[in-house]
Amino acid sequence: MNSEQYKRKISAIWSADVAGYSRLMGDDEEATVRTITAYREVIAGLIDRHRGRMVDSPGDNLLAEFASVVDALRCAWDVQQELAGRNAQLSEHRRMRFRIGINLGDVIEEEGRLYGDGVNVAARLESLAQPGGINISGTAFDQVKNKLSYRFEFIGEQPVKNIQDPVRVYRVEMRSEMLAESDRLEPQRRKLLRAGTLGLIAAGVVLLAVGFYFWVDMHARSLSDRSPAGPAGVQTSRGTSIAVLPFKNLSGDPEQEYFSDGITNDVITDLSRFGELLVIASNTVFTYKGKTVDIKTVGQELAVRYVLEGSVQKVGNRVRINAQLIDAADETHVWAERYERDYEDIFTLQSDIVQSIVATLAVNITQSERARAMRTKPQDLQAYDYLLRGWAHYQRRTRAANALAGEMFAKAVALDPQYAPGYVGLGWIEYSKIGYGWTEFADKALEKSIAYARKALELDAANASAHTLLCNAYTFQGQYGLAIREAERALELNPNDAYAFGQMGWVLLWSGRVDEAVAALEMSLRLDSATPRNAWMHLGTAYYLKGQYGQALDVLEKGVVKRPEFVGYHITLAATYARLGRVDEAGRAAENVRRLDPFFQLESFGKAFRNAAHREALLEGLRKAGLK
Repeated sequence: MNSEQYKRKISAIWSADVAGYSRLMGDDEEATVRTITAYREVIAGLIDRHRGRMVDSPGDNLLAEFASVVDALRCAWDVQQELAGRNAQLSEHRRMRFRIGINLGDVIEEEGRLYGDGVNVAARLESLAQPGGINISGTAFDQVKNKLSYRFEFIGEQPVKNIQDPVRVYRVEMRSEMLAESDRLEPQRRKLLRAGTLGLIAAGVVLLAVGFYFWVDMHARSLSDRSPAGPAGVQTSRGTSIAVLPFKNLSGDPEQEYFSDGITNDVITDLSRFGELLVIASNTVFTYKGKTVDIKTVGQELAVRYVLEGSVQKVGNRVRINAQLIDAADETHVWAERYERDYEDIFTLQSDIVQSIVATLAVNITQSERARAMRTKPQDLQAYDYLLRGWAHYQRRTRAANALAGEMFAKAVALDPQYAPGYVGLGWIEYSKIGYGWTEFADKALEKSIAYARKALELDAANASAHTLLCNAYTFQGQYGLAIREAERALELNPNDAYAFGQMGWVLLWSGRVDEAVAALEMSLRLDSATPRNAWMHLGTAYYLKGQYGQALDVLEKGVVKRPEFVGYHITLAATYARLGRVDEAGRAAENVRRLDPFFQLESFGKAFRNAAHREALLEGLRKAGLK
């Protein structure tokens, strides 16, 4: 080799091959060629998007180079997630799983081809990787350990042919701490590769099984700028309790439902900001939408003293709202009022309703609570209308609706660049892409989500929903302390947010603060017991860790009814039944785990727990149930 024809350089080398390729070819050559051709196109596209270069692709092998290890690892992660989603559509024996190795080292380039130890080490790492997995060298690890939020496992030093010193090898744990919940996605796509990776859930692929399948459930947040998580010292008892039933749309135009629903949610949110009130979450009260209800029954079902009901009529530029506050115990009307204003006075109208209710109930309020309950009017009222339309689309929980919601929020901030709720909406859109697997670039979506939240807080530091958004982002990045801080601030601003309490309980549970987690989760379920969220599973797990297996079972059995196909419930149920000595039921729960997640393994379960004893307590129960 003529030294004038080649050059040496340091590159991030990316080597991949197909596990079990010979078997696949032996079973069906034509099908295998079709699959690998399609998968090569996907991989080549992702390499290009991550600023890499495809060097060669003989047979089932692929070799690429990147100027940055960060880009190389992000690309590998996205490749594995994308292919996992595609494999979910194939029968088990036809799934094509790639192994990927990444090394940072010295290579020789000649006419576009690469040679040298840097390439050999990457190939060795690939051969050691698990099917569907990623291994990186010690030199690559040193570049990304403080830059990316993935979790790595050191698997020792490995010899490489013709290289004197052994190579440090790290396995990238293929899972994410973002918990996502989308019952619309096929079950296989809901299994992200096991618990523990603090990196985001994979792009358009699978729902993540974080830690030990704690899925950050993609809440059904309320339609306006609702908040999130709460203080560790959770107060679970309040003075006056109230439920706001969905206001009826009397406009005669079904297209105006978004407006009446938006007004309802705004009233709920504004009342929620008063610490002496206990306000039932919108997710629960909206189960009564469109139904003829008996106020006394509603009071009993929701365990509240007062119920607010009303109607909204929007005609042209005029808005008419009727509202009445009822004592649920004897159905007497405590307060009633009719409002008719120009649309431009909608925020003053909402404030009047809230202040009248607070005064009627003789609630003691602080000056800061009063100020927070006063909504900031946008520069252009059409921005508010776009915001309401956006949340209406968002609630439909589909990819297309999410895109429409994003368009509405974008229009809102285009009309009013200082409108914080619009940026919050955009942040939740990006977060939803991650949670539901609607993006191939989860890390970018996370960055956008955080940026939008911070922009909203620059404009309005008291926007609780922006703090919740940051809480979620920090949680699946593994920054539990920061997540808890954001949750506490969010609940200071909105002490009645059920989703926020649930998120707080989830983070506290992983952090090892079990008693505080129980208090937060119980409050979450007090405020919202109707939505099929994971608060039931988290609370059941907390009771399990406290050794209160009977209470754990009671909570878990209520939760699994709401989400029977969610593997997380069956995992914790298997351990709980085993601890109670109910062998047959433990066995059935274990079978459900295997059915819902054929790749479940104890060794990769529960790594998100900061307290190793908590993880071991669960593992012991699962072993007793027969899981491995």
